[in-house]
Amino acid sequence: MMIPNPVTEESVASTPLPPQPSVTNPVGTAAPMPNVVDTPLNLGGHEFESRFILGSGRYDLNLIKATVEHAGTQIVTMALRRAQTTENSVLDYIPEGITLLPNTSGARNAEEAVRIARLAREVCQTDFVKVEIEHETKYLLPDNAETIRATEMLAKEGFVVMPYMFPDPIAARQLEEAGAAAVMPLGSLIGSNMGLRMRDFIQIIIANANVPVIIDAGIGRPSQACEAMEMGADAVMAYTAVASAGNIPLMAKAFRDAIAAGRAAYLSGLGKVTEGQAVPSSPTTGYLH
Repeated sequence: MMIPNPVTEESVASTPLPPQPSVTNPVGTAAPMPNVVDTPLNLGGHEFESRFILGSGRYDLNLIKATVEHAGTQIVTMALRRAQTTENSVLDYIPEGITLLPNTSGARNAEEAVRIARLAREVCQTDFVKVEIEHETKYLLPDNAETIRATEMLAKEGFVVMPYMFPDPIAARQLEEAGAAAVMPLGSLIGSNMGLRMRDFIQIIIANANVPVIIDAGIGRPSQACEAMEMGADAVMAYTAVASAGNIPLMAKAFRDAIAAGRAAYLSGLGKVTEGQAVPSSPTTGYLH
């Protein structure tokens, strides 16, 4: 299959829009799922059927609508500076009905994050905020201590706070106690496409969390998003892997399908992994008699 590169508006138009997820089937597939009980993703009392959160940082604005529709997402995140422009604001291109998740990118401490969040609430008309606090530009690792402080301050102001965090299980619990509606541990360095390098720590967070766990940063392939969902993550956020694809809307659809598959696998109950010996799938005696 030829993938057009670079993507043009004509190539987007030629990529058929996949069927939208069935409302009666929370994992986002059209096929019936007997005996499987799932609930919508709940973030601060708001329910979502899609478990795919999409970033919007560097897309050509003309591609955003098609990408959002192919992703089947209900939440799109953006930096405040991209929403504030007087001409060609990203907000003008996001389809109606999508929940906006502005982030505090650029904040270096809790106070700066709070100021950005308040501005974002006015510009985007939403209480949702993704807290991002980083001190340096080489690794862009989140400052968990400042993130916890910002989360506590913003939660008291009525924000639905979704903090981006380094996957420290103790910090995850502290973010919960501070009022986080979800925690968003990084899978690997932001924008790296390296996947789930922090898998073991994320697994501990998932096992002990009382709020949704959304894997954010470093997810580079649909298969990695699927693996995150198989582990028990509640949702996945992706941006660079989609934005850097040869066909952006098609990659968005691939992530959508992978996340749905991973969720279905998790709900169905994965088989036990055995080490050091084979497990026969059919009888090994008596077959010659």
